[in-house]
Amino acid sequence: MSENPVRNIYLGVGSNLGNKKINIEKAKFKLSQKNIFIEKVSNYYESFSWPNTKDPKFLNIIIKIITIKSPKNLIKLCKEIERDMGRKKGPKNSPRICDIDVIDYDNRKLDGDIILPHPRMHTRNFVLIPMYELDKDWRHPILKHSIKKLILSLPNRDIRSIKQI
Repeated sequence: MSENPVRNIYLGVGSNLGNKKINIEKAKFKLSQKNIFIEKVSNYYESFSWPNTKDPKFLNIIIKIITIKSPKNLIKLCKEIERDMGRKKGPKNSPRICDIDVIDYDNRKLDGDIILPHPRMHTRNFVLIPMYELDKDWRHPILKHSIKKLILSLPNRDIRSIKQI
């Protein structure tokens, strides 16, 4: 690590093709090989694919990382790892071996070619529930709501349909 690492960054890592758990572990390993320090990791959570619930279920985790990379370089690295692992460009929301999203980068608000925090994170059970596990005091940088309030605002079916593995 360099002299000024950023310490409050959350990534969502998921897979719904092949050996999902191994895919996620490989993605974590590849991140750590690129000077990304993994500080905390949530449990695994299984959830339905969206919007097509007939697609294979997803396995997801949230990881808290420390890095000196800028948001733009971090996103670029995540896309490189997805491609290295065999992710193909397909229709939006189609099944994938690996998906790595920057959920929150040090509570920054960016709205341009990069949008932070992740624009749909506050509506996703597979982001909010594992993130709550890692940081019960986290607040949405734009909405200013606590993570607990965001979880409680999810539809009941979204809260019931996700399970910890």
